[in-house]
Amino acid sequence: MSISENSVVTLDFTVTNINGDILDSTEDKQPLEYLHGTGYLVAGLEAVLDGKAVGEDFDVTLTPDQAYGERDDDLVQAVPGELFDGMEVSEGDTFVAETDDGHRPVTIVEVAEEYVKVDGNHPLAGMTLTFKGVVRAVREATEEEIAHGHVHGAHDHDEEHDHEGGCCGHQH
Repeated sequence: MSISENSVVTLDFTVTNINGDILDSTEDKQPLEYLHGTGYLVAGLEAVLDGKAVGEDFDVTLTPDQAYGERDDDLVQAVPGELFDGMEVSEGDTFVAETDDGHRPVTIVEVAEEYVKVDGNHPLAGMTLTFKGVVRAVREATEEEIAHGHVHGAHDHDEEHDHEGGCCGHQH
């Protein structure tokens, strides 16, 4: 079976920047498992993987527009420090903020007495990235995975470990 929309794909991969520094990798970790066609991966990588089969390698260098986009200076903002009252925050902390465009992960880049400066850019925005790896498995997604938009692990439907509302807050 080859990778197509609504297939569950398992990958081993390494991501490097233009200097060859490793930014992320599944080496010595669990492989990545995702639902193809849902936008879980950056568009350029998903396009390269489309049609590949188990055992096939991939090695692609993506420009920012094919990966995490260009940096947008408008996404770096100073917000009133009082929004963080009672919270201990420091540079490098990340959290999800509610914005006009919905939920957005942000990173704290500066903490001052009167304000906290946050950056809504993806940490890899503006970078040319190389993705290398191999396709480990491909299978058809279940109807439930397609409906939920993501892969379900074996524990999600194990009655002994099932929690109220199921894996996604949906009744199974």
